[in-house]
Amino acid sequence: MARAISPLLIFRLVLKPNEVFQNLAVSRPSAGEVFFKLVVWMIALPPMFAWFGSLNFGWRLGATEPLVLSTAELAGISIGYYFTLLFGFISTALVSRWMSVTYKARESLGIHFAMIAVVGAPLAVGSVIHLYPDVFVNILVLVPTLIWSMYLLYKGLPVVLRIEPERGMLMASALIGYLLVAFVSLLGLTVMLWGFGIGPRVGI
Repeated sequence: MARAISPLLIFRLVLKPNEVFQNLAVSRPSAGEVFFKLVVWMIALPPMFAWFGSLNFGWRLGATEPLVLSTAELAGISIGYYFTLLFGFISTALVSRWMSVTYKARESLGIHFAMIAVVGAPLAVGSVIHLYPDVFVNILVLVPTLIWSMYLLYKGLPVVLRIEPERGMLMASALIGYLLVAFVSLLGLTVMLWGFGIGPRVGI
């Protein structure tokens, strides 16, 4: 069980994804074990990389000069980034567990935590590109990484949750639909907060 959710699973996922899914399929991790041994550290990678990259280079948004923010602003954005990712992870795992009743899948919260952590691992590793905070370069790296995570979701969900491939495909599609709605809602909330003057000053 411990081996199935160790931090090394990120590397095993690249080399032997089927083995990772099979290990999870026969394991019964607790939600707390997955959360504190893996998730809180894995989710810290993107904000940490973004903080170091922004501090040293500033964000490049195109042909204009790099956007350089103060240390206090970077700290606030990084903390907000971390808790946004944390909320996204927990809410996605809870939605996945809620859907499991409909799709007759495993209902243990721990296994849903583990599955979402495994699926999100490539994005956490790919976020190392934040060390070079150029928007175009980040998109160039993170879009293929996102596609890889989606592939893992479709491939691994029916194995880990022990359901038929057809049900797994439907459940994975429903989860992606939830994530798309959540992402658009987050963008809308960000624009609204900036409209009220809450956020970094980026005006020229």
